[in-house]
Amino acid sequence: MDKKIFIEPIFLKNPITVLVLGICSALAVTTKLEPAIVMALSVTIVTGFSSFIISLIRNTIPNRIRIIVQLVVVAMLVILVDQILQAYAYEVSKQLSVFVGLIITNCIIMGRIEAFALGNKPIPSLIDGLANGFGYGLILVALAFVRELFGSGTLYGIQIIPLSWYSANGGFYENNGFMILPPAALILVGLIIWVQRSFTKELIEK
Repeated sequence: MDKKIFIEPIFLKNPITVLVLGICSALAVTTKLEPAIVMALSVTIVTGFSSFIISLIRNTIPNRIRIIVQLVVVAMLVILVDQILQAYAYEVSKQLSVFVGLIITNCIIMGRIEAFALGNKPIPSLIDGLANGFGYGLILVALAFVRELFGSGTLYGIQIIPLSWYSANGGFYENNGFMILPPAALILVGLIIWVQRSFTKELIEK
């Protein structure tokens, strides 16, 4: 099996930094590491298995209703993920709020179904979907790591920056409130894109 199916979506064709898809959730759910990880896993699962299911039934879907069928499959998976989150991770589910439901309209999912799953076999489609979800999730986790650490002084809710460093306790440090605002995420995404394009020859515009 072609390794590019798994590697390209993570680096050369990353959904966020190269294709500029899924930006909204990258801005909204990355103030904390925990919801970012849950969102990344949710999108990865939905992207992978929706591509797999559509690929399985691709030859039986009439072209004129293919978008409707795709939406039904994606919606079914999103509802399943949402119910599991509410049952086993209710607090995180509340933090993610409407963003889990909005996975249905995520451009990455529909894009991979249209661009890959409809023309390829189930296993490669599953791998392609999981790889694109992983590439998306990698950026989310990177953003959340920086934003939570410098915006709240914690990682995954655990205090990392010692409380004795804070000015309220006679120290020198203050959390950077800008980091928990959406513009900070946009700036960080821009920096990641800049670094990626600077070191990846294939992405350098000529």
